[in-house]
Order: sequence, then structure tokens, then C-alpha cells
Amino acid sequence: MEKIREAAWLEKWPAPAKLNLMLRITGRREDGYHSLQTVFQFLDLADWLTFHPFDGNVVCLKKPLEGVPEATDLTIRAAQLLKKESGCQQGVKIEIEKNLPMGGGLGGGSSDAATTLLVLNKLWGLGFSIKKLMEMGLQLGADVPVFIYGFSSWAEGIGEKLKKITIPEQWVVVIKPGCHVNTGEIFSHQDLTRDSKIITIADFLAGQQKNDCLSVVRKLNQPIEQALSALSEFSKARLTGTGACVFAQFDSYESACKARDALKPDWQVYLSKGMNESLLSKKLNLF
Repeated sequence: MEKIREAAWLEKWPAPAKLNLMLRITGRREDGYHSLQTVFQFLDLADWLTFHPFDGNVVCLKKPLEGVPEATDLTIRAAQLLKKESGCQQGVKIEIEKNLPMGGGLGGGSSDAATTLLVLNKLWGLGFSIKKLMEMGLQLGADVPVFIYGFSSWAEGIGEKLKKITIPEQWVVVIKPGCHVNTGEIFSHQDLTRDSKIITIADFLAGQQKNDCLSVVRKLNQPIEQALSALSEFSKARLTGTGACVFAQFDSYESACKARDALKPDWQVYLSKGMNESLLSKKLNLF
């Protein structure tokens, strides 16, 4: 039994990327947040996390991410939140293999936090429900709950009210332009659309898939405008969230590869596959 437990600690756990396939801003709340509608789908791109048992009730990183103070890293905050909510006295050292671009709108930090909550809940034997973990995750960021939920979702509220949705799992080419988008700047911009009509899932599936942040983001970030233009040569290019990443979907692996290979000399490019059930959910058998 002890060997089985040790092997579970030594496993590598995925923290997958997500795309926002649509983003409508339908209002502004009294607390300053925006009401929105969005659709999340996962990719088979992922960071990979390994959790090492650590003595002394200490939570730390094996190697802090460049430019991110360890105390503010979302994985550290997630582990500390679990300990606070459970009274757990165990320690952990978290090792992160960072593959997802930071500040790209693919949800890397939020996904890392969700993986930490789900996996340490298992390894520490805490027994929290998925619903409770999603409530905890919301304290860390609006995107964290969907990574815990683990399935493509229609989202409302500030992105935390989730409804399972099944979407065609297409091949995806993602470009990460050489810039970072300040999400706060976008959501506070005077030109941002904040009164989009509320739509239904059927409307989305019928083709209503606009991103209300796109016009402001492309106006403020020339590299994103250039990336959209380059990717549009191969398929309809779209912005995920507030960016900076842009993406296009393809019906075949061959056409996606052709686009990737043509774009690689000039751009940071990823080839991936859309997934309705996330890599982490599959590994944990959540569905």
C-alpha cells in the first residue's frame, strides 16, 4: 500500500490549456466585475505538475517560475487554501513543467491551480467534493472552476456558472504573439462593448461566436492584429479571452499542420486538438 501511495505522488499531472470559443459581455455588476457569457473548450496542450511530499507542514515550489514571486504563484495559493480549509498539516513541494505561454489567455496559471486543488485533495485524502473544490477555486480566479469541472462548458456570471456542452473536437493552431495583454486595461477600456444581447447555447452552436474584447485588444496590440492577419490566411482566426493568443480551428490534421509549418518561421506556434473532457479529468476519471 505504501508503494502505491509513493507512486501516486511521483506521477505527472496535466494542467491543460483552454480556449474561449466565444465571449460576450452582457453587463457590469455593482462589484465592478462584468457579467458575461463564454464557452470553454480544452486543448491537449498542458503544463505538467509533480507533487513531492515535504516535511514540516511547508508548501513550496521546486523551482519558482521566472518573474512570479513564489508567494503569489497560484499553485502555492491553491495548496495553502486547501490546508486552510481542511486543517491538513502535510507539506508539499510542487514541480511545474511549464509548457503553456504565460499571459496568453490559455489559462495556464488557473489550470495549474485547479490541478493542485484536485490532485492534493486526492493525495492528502481530504475528501472534498468537486463542487466544494470549484467554490475554493473561484477564490483564486474566475477561470479556475472550469478546470476543476473538467468538461467543455457554457459559462455565465463572471464565468463560474457552468453547464456541460459538447462541441466538435477540431484541430487547432494557436499563435502566441510577442506581447502581453493587461486584462484589467481591456475590461476598463471606454470602448469595450458591455451591453451584448444575451444568447442561448443554440445561438452559439448556430454560429454566434463573437468575442466582445477583440476590437479593443487588436486596437491596442499591433502584434495581435498581425497574428490574426497571418492566421486568417489558413482559417478563420479568433482571439481567446482577452488574448494575447489567437487561434484557428481546422477539420483535418493535415490542414492544421500545413498552417503550423507555414507560420513557424515567424511566430511562436502550437498545434493542438480540441477536447471536451480535459486531460486531467480523464486521468482522474471524473466523468
